[in-house]
Amino acid sequence: MTPQEMKQRTKNYALRIIKLVESLPRGRTADTIGGQLLRCSTSVASNYRAACRAKSRPDFIAKMGIVEEECDESLFWMEMLIDSGLVKPNRLSDLMKEGDEILSIIVSSIKTAKQK
Repeated sequence: MTPQEMKQRTKNYALRIIKLVESLPRGRTADTIGGQLLRCSTSVASNYRAACRAKSRPDFIAKMGIVEEECDESLFWMEMLIDSGLVKPNRLSDLMKEGDEILSIIVSSIKTAKQK
């Protein structure tokens, strides 16, 4: 996958989560979890773009580490939506699968960059 394709993939991931968050029921818990999910999922896309413009390999690895953390956090908040009963598991299964795949790609990229 090219960096350009990954930029688009992470952006699409963020856009899908924006739609999910907008569809959540209004209430203190949903608003809080939704806000957290919105912040970290959009951060996946924005920080991946920043990593693509890294000035050095250590800078790339550091920025990709942020992408890894934010992607993992977005998965956590989706789990919380399910575990709290706010969203049915089947509604998030594809989105969580995409998050897992993105996370795997990011981890693999970090490992490759560290080996060079």
